[in-house]
Amino acid sequence: MKAKLLSIIFFSLIATGCSTTGTNPQDPYEGFNRKVWEFNKGVDKALLKPVAKGYKAVTPDLLEKGVSNFFSNLGEIPTIINDILQFKIGKAFKDTGRFLINTTLGFGGLADQATDMGIEHQPEDFGQTLATWGVGDGSYLMLPFLGPSTTRDLVGQGVDSFVIYNLYEELENDRQTEIGLRGLDLIQTRAGLLALEDQLNSAPDDYTLIREVYLQRRQFLIHDGNPPIEDEECEFEEDCDDF
Repeated sequence: MKAKLLSIIFFSLIATGCSTTGTNPQDPYEGFNRKVWEFNKGVDKALLKPVAKGYKAVTPDLLEKGVSNFFSNLGEIPTIINDILQFKIGKAFKDTGRFLINTTLGFGGLADQATDMGIEHQPEDFGQTLATWGVGDGSYLMLPFLGPSTTRDLVGQGVDSFVIYNLYEELENDRQTEIGLRGLDLIQTRAGLLALEDQLNSAPDDYTLIREVYLQRRQFLIHDGNPPIEDEECEFEEDCDDF
């Protein structure tokens, strides 16, 4: 679902012609962020992309899907915690049921039986929780190695990472196994993005495209798929309510 959403946003932004000039008020550190973006692209080209392509080439689709499902199932735990923190109690019960179904009937999360039953994955993170508590986006940031974020989401990522870190420790106390799990998660995530590279490469300014995709997706998630529509043309019109 995430890949499909990103593809839709990619095509819509390219079709409208992403602006490559001017400044974005959410991106006051654009000069620095662009340098970090170039650094991240260099690291990706030299290391992550070749490893991800090799992983995808040698890993059967069924096994690759199982690995993706496993890490997605682990991600249900911070989602459930954030459901509760956002007072989405009904969703917390649904996501708990999803986690239990996939952990049992899905062989430890390797199979996504819950989705087959119509219980879709709807991620929640602490950045979204902060947004529901009234914390603003803050400034857009491009983080070394980690990619796009905002000052609010950076705090959220720290909290969620702490939860995931403890999950890995509960799964296996052996440090090498823990590092292996984290590395496999990273490679699997990167491999899942390979299909989107054509859209990215066709953009007139890949930095601007990534920024707009990230900020739009965050609004999509924060508002549970129904972000508010701002109609600037109607802002001062008396008849706006008719539309």
